[in-house]
This record gives sequence, structure tokens and C-alpha cells, in this order.
Amino acid sequence: MVDATTRFFEDLDRRGYEPLLAKASGTLRIDLHEGTQTRHWLLAIDHGRLEVSQEDREADTVIWASPTLFEEIASGRDHGLAALLRGDMTVSGDARLVVQVERIFPGSPDARGPRRRFTQEVH
Repeated sequence: MVDATTRFFEDLDRRGYEPLLAKASGTLRIDLHEGTQTRHWLLAIDHGRLEVSQEDREADTVIWASPTLFEEIASGRDHGLAALLRGDMTVSGDARLVVQVERIFPGSPDARGPRRRFTQEVH
């Protein structure tokens, strides 16, 4: 069974272009730490064009989170910026990229309004 994190990144990779990121460019690496293991996801953004890999290479912005927390974010049950403000997730580098990328994460399954409707139509 594929987890929400893997589904989220595989979906981005299949799309190849995300109009919500048309004004964004840069690389974002997400490091998911659990015990002594770290799983990496690298998102390269070039004016909406997306490339996803699991490379551990230098990036403009790096996010550190637990796999459990990121699973909640990727499934829409938690909000990335809220996790950052709570101190459950840390960021180094260009924080503006985090704010831009936050737009492509799903909204809460219980939410109403444009963001939730948009994510339902896309998936």
C-alpha cells in the first residue's frame, strides 16, 4: 500500500506542471527523519514545471519533519505552515519557497470552500 506522502509526490511528478507554481522557481528538499533513517524527496520547480526525485542533494530550501507529520500534511489532515509555527517542522534556506509550495497541498477533508473543491477536482 502506498502512503499519502508517496502518492502526493508521484502525483506531482505525473502532472509535470502545476499552474499554482507558475511564479515559483527553486529546489525544495524534504527530509523525513525517523530514528537513524532519513527519506528524501526533492522537488525542482521552474515556473510551474516540476521534477520530483528522491535525491539527497543540495537545495534552495530544506524542510525537516517526521514521516508521520508529513503524512498528515500530504493527506490534508495537517497544515504545513501551522506545523512550522508550532515547531514540529523546521526549514532552512529560502522560506518563500515553502509559502509558495504550501498552495499545492490538499486542504482538510472536512474543509469547505475553494481550496478543498480545487483539490477534489484535481484528484
